[in-house]
Formats: sequence, structure tokens, C-alpha cells
Amino acid sequence: MTAYHDLPPYLLGFPGPLRDQLVAAVLSGAKTSTTGLLAEYEAEDEPLPEPGARSLLVGSAERGVAVVEVTAVEVLRLGDIGLQHALDEGEGYASVAEWRTAHEDFWHSEPVRGAIGDPGFTVDDDTLVVAERFRVTERLA
Repeated sequence: MTAYHDLPPYLLGFPGPLRDQLVAAVLSGAKTSTTGLLAEYEAEDEPLPEPGARSLLVGSAERGVAVVEVTAVEVLRLGDIGLQHALDEGEGYASVAEWRTAHEDFWHSEPVRGAIGDPGFTVDDDTLVVAERFRVTERLA
């Protein structure tokens, strides 16, 4: 059996309904991409994900549910995110505008602004984001 405790955690959103929804979308195969703020990686002094890296997808109960492998990573301007990436996030968006509205609401939330260390943080077309693609290599739950 693989030593899952050696894998870094793969965390989507914050624990609660949003994480539950995102993890379910990954496990169903609907979610194969995600987007983070470059500013958050920098604030947390966290290296960007690299293709081939494996992580333990963690649910709201702080329990690993799957092993995921990064397949591609791009740093892009928020204004350059395309429809396919938005669709591949598996959250039911029909357009980039819908995707962006939901992500702006999340990125402008108090927890994200707190993680970045800027209570007035806002995004615009030039904000750099980390567009990541991944696949499930093993289900644990």
C-alpha cells in the first residue's frame, strides 16, 4: 500500500460545503482544473505546483480521499482564462463570466484576503493566477 501520509495535502477551498462540492466534482471526474492566486502562493511562500507532482486530496473531514497528479500548470493573467479551463473546473459554469464572478467572490472573501495579508485585496484582468490541471490517480474513498 502506498504511504499516503508522505504526500502533501491537496486542499480545495476551505473546509465546509464548498470543499465538499469541489472534492465531489474531482471524484466524479467533472473537475480536472483549478485556479489559484499567484499572490496567495507568494504570501504563503509556497512553491508553484509542478507537472508530475502527486498530492493527497483532502476532504472537509481532514481525511485523504484520493491521490491527484498535476498534469499542467500555467501562470496567466486573469483576463486570459479561457472557456475550456472554466468548464474543466467542473462546477457547472456555462461561461468565463460565470466562472469569474464565482472566483472573484471567493478571492475577495475575508479568509482569502487574510491568507494574502491584504484586507482590501481585489482582482482585475491583470491579476496573475495559477491555472492548474490534474488527474486522479487513485481513489481512497
